[in-house]
Amino acid sequence: MASMASWFTQVAAVTGTALRTIPQRRGASLATVVGIGGVVAVFVAVLSIGEGFRKTLATAGSPDNAMVMRAGSDSEMMSVLLRDATEIMAQTPGVARAALEPGGAPAPLSSAELFVVVDVPKRGTGGPANVPLRGVQPAAFAVRPDLEITAGRKFEWGKNEILVGEGARRQFSGLEVGSRLRWEGTEWLVVGTFSAGGALWESELWCDAAVLQPAYQRGNSFQSVIARLESPQAFERFKDALTTDPRLDVQVLRETEYYATQGRTLNAIIRGLGYTVSVLMAIGAVFGALNTMYSAVAARTREVATLRALGFGAGAVVASVLAEAALLALAGGLLGAFAAWALFDGYRASTLNWDSFSQVTFSFDVTRALLVQGAAFALLMGLFGGILPAIRAARLPVAKALREL
Repeated sequence: MASMASWFTQVAAVTGTALRTIPQRRGASLATVVGIGGVVAVFVAVLSIGEGFRKTLATAGSPDNAMVMRAGSDSEMMSVLLRDATEIMAQTPGVARAALEPGGAPAPLSSAELFVVVDVPKRGTGGPANVPLRGVQPAAFAVRPDLEITAGRKFEWGKNEILVGEGARRQFSGLEVGSRLRWEGTEWLVVGTFSAGGALWESELWCDAAVLQPAYQRGNSFQSVIARLESPQAFERFKDALTTDPRLDVQVLRETEYYATQGRTLNAIIRGLGYTVSVLMAIGAVFGALNTMYSAVAARTREVATLRALGFGAGAVVASVLAEAALLALAGGLLGAFAAWALFDGYRASTLNWDSFSQVTFSFDVTRALLVQGAAFALLMGLFGGILPAIRAARLPVAKALREL
């Protein structure tokens, strides 16, 4: 125990001496801090895109909702359901019932929906973007109770009117209340905007499914049914009733389960790109740290030799060099993490969801986990950059170095 305590005392003494000399090497030290900070900022910023996208999808689903599509469909785009089938689903045991209008009779909270993609110009660039246009039934607003009108009003049933999500309004042009849009030879009027707590719906445009069907020659077909269940526990009863009905060929998922699977392709691309770019930049940052620490060792040659002559062990010297490199790297990591948080957290953007081939608006999300990952990545770069100079310092010939005094 005494020898261990002595070793730690030596490490503390050598490291303290090294840190006090940093101002004399502030140029090289600052370059290392800034270099590593830049790598961490890019690392955190890129991965925050994936986190924001994932959060947007995760908040879209509700444990009280079930989603029904044709069996074998990977997404709404691939599914087709006929009206007769959707009416059977609405009457299935387990579906909640409530009045859709004040004073109205209780009705099944089941919305058969149609999902198409329309071209809307992006703000700034003016280039076309694939924006989701969702046709819904009256129960859609009860199925998604978090949806709130932020401007204008709801569309009227049976009219060519559109409700615009706040995310879509901010990212795409021509979607202000009162705007008129034309797709497939049909003119639509924007009558209101809505928010949904940052969920996926804010990327969409909503209209009456009965109006959207003839506009896109969809006949009596839909693509999915969203049903509000009596409780989350009613899901199995609802699912069993539909999957065992010989009139139907469907798959039933919890809404949260469906959206958890969406966006996997984009998330994989973002994470792969983020790690690849960060590793390439990290190589440069490690070489910068190597240069800094080699310079530090060279500047402290006589000092290290003196300490070795006084009985300080090689291990203490190695630990002190690594500690200095780690502290410089950590400073850079904290700088980069703070820069990424200050510049990108909450930044609104849109991207193509490769699973639905439509635009999704989202906010960058710089989470605590990403900040910790960034700091850990910085420490790793510092240790890689300090290991060779530390070994060189430990192997420094004491007699030769002392002759330089």
